[in-house]
Amino acid sequence: MTWFNGAVLYLLVWWLTLFAVLPIGTQPVAEANLEDGGWRGVPKAPQLGRKAIITTLVAAVVWGILYGIIVSDLLSFRTGWLALPEN
Repeated sequence: MTWFNGAVLYLLVWWLTLFAVLPIGTQPVAEANLEDGGWRGVPKAPQLGRKAIITTLVAAVVWGILYGIIVSDLLSFRTGWLALPEN
């Protein structure tokens, strides 16, 4: 895996992890004031910085596992049980 492929894989894993982490711990505003620009259902305290850090750490672990699987030829179409039959 080249550094570019690794960076793209990390970016995809990070983005998917972000959408998995965003709804954790959010509490909607029960009574919003429309004059202030607030809407009912908007999170009280979204804590985006904390969620970005959690996303980065979880994505790094998942990326490490995926990187290990890719580099180890565990799932290879050239060798092993997934190998294509030779003619």
